[in-house]
Amino acid sequence: MRAAAATAGRLSFVLLALALLAGMPTAAARADASFVKWIRDFHSQAVKAGIATSTYNAVFAGVTTPDPEVLEAARYQPEFTDEVWEYVDARITESVVRRGRELAREYQPWLDRIEKRFGVDRHVLLAIWSMESSYGEALRTGKGIRSVARSLATLAHGDPRRAKFARTQLIAALKIVQNGDVAPSGLTGSWAGAMGHTQFIPTSYLAWAVDIDGDGHRNVWTSVPDALASAANLLQKNGWQTGRTWGYEVILPPGFDHSLEGKDGITLARWQQLGVRRARGGGFPRGEDRAVLKLPAGRQGPAFLMVRNFYVLKRYNNADKYALAVGLLADELAGHGGLVRDWPRGYEPLDEAGRMLAQRLLARHGFYHDEVDGKFGPASKKAAIAFQKSRGLVPDGHPSRALLDSLR
Repeated sequence: MRAAAATAGRLSFVLLALALLAGMPTAAARADASFVKWIRDFHSQAVKAGIATSTYNAVFAGVTTPDPEVLEAARYQPEFTDEVWEYVDARITESVVRRGRELAREYQPWLDRIEKRFGVDRHVLLAIWSMESSYGEALRTGKGIRSVARSLATLAHGDPRRAKFARTQLIAALKIVQNGDVAPSGLTGSWAGAMGHTQFIPTSYLAWAVDIDGDGHRNVWTSVPDALASAANLLQKNGWQTGRTWGYEVILPPGFDHSLEGKDGITLARWQQLGVRRARGGGFPRGEDRAVLKLPAGRQGPAFLMVRNFYVLKRYNNADKYALAVGLLADELAGHGGLVRDWPRGYEPLDEAGRMLAQRLLARHGFYHDEVDGKFGPASKKAAIAFQKSRGLVPDGHPSRALLDSLR
C-alpha cells in the first residue's frame, strides 16, 4: 500500500514536469520548473523523516510557484530595520490597549485557568496575542496569511540564508498535518511559516502547543484558549518566573559609568548602590536578581534594567525590540502606565488619530493604498517618503506633525 502511494506521488510530479515541458495550457504549465523540481526532490527528505507520501501530496497540492511576497518580506524585518520608537509606536496604540482590556474581560475564565496552570501573567499573553496577530484580526481578515507549505518552500528554494530553517520548519509542518491537528487546507500562517493567533513556527508548535479546551486537538488557528495556553506553555518551559516583571524603566545618575551598559551579573541591589533608580519611584524587589542595563535609543532615551523574564520573552522572537514592546504593552494593559522618559524621536509625533488622518490624506493624494489603521508600518512610511519627495521635502517618512501639516 505504501509502495503504491509512493508510486502515485512520484507519478504526479512526473506528470507535472511533462506538463511544464509540453507547454500545456494549464495552471501546472505556468508553474516554476525549478521550484517544482525542488518540491519533488524534497519529497525524499520528508519520507526519511516519517512523512507519508499521501500527506506530502495533500499539503503541496496546487503549490507550483514560489511566493514573491515571502521573499520581499524576508528582506524587511521591522525588528531589525525600524527605529525602536517606530517599532513601539506602531504596536502600542490607544485602540490596541482598549481592545486588549476588552478581551481580558471576555476571556477572563480562560485566562484565570491559564495563569493558574502555567504561572504566566495574562497581560503578557494578551500583549503577545496583539503583537503576533492583532488579537486574531489578521486571521479574520486573511491579511498576510498564506500557505505555510508554499511560504517555507519559497524560503528553502530562494533564500539561502533561511533555507536550512525553512526545511526544518517544513518537515515539522508536515508532521502537524500528519498528526491530524490541522487539515492540509488549514495549514496557513505568515511569510515565515508562523501559525495561528499566537504565531507559532512549526517546531515550536510541536514542542509547546497544548490543547486546553479539551477538543482533542492542539489548535492555535481557531481556538483562542489553545493559542494563549500554548504561548504560556512556551514561556513557562523556557524559564518564566511567576510573579515577576520583565524589567524596569530606570533613571541613571549624573556621571554614570556607561561602560556598565550590557554587562551581565550585576544585581538589582548593586545597581541601586550605583545610583540607578526606578523611573516611577520605589525600590527594587528581590535585590538579589541580576539585571542588564539597556538603552535601546541611546543615552538620550529611556533606560531599562532587564531581568530574566525579558530574555524568556526573546525565546518567542529573538529581538530586543520585540521583547521590550511586549513588556511595555503588558504594563499598559495592566494599568501600570507608559514610559516616564519619551523616545528621542527628533520630531513631534502624531497620536493614533493623527496617524490615521495622515494615512487618509496620503491615500487622497494617491500615495497610499493600504489599510487605514494608524500603525504607520512600511507601506505608510513608503507612501510618506514618496509624498515628501514629490513636494521637495526631506524624505524621512516619519509620522510627524510636520508631515501632517504638509499633507493638509
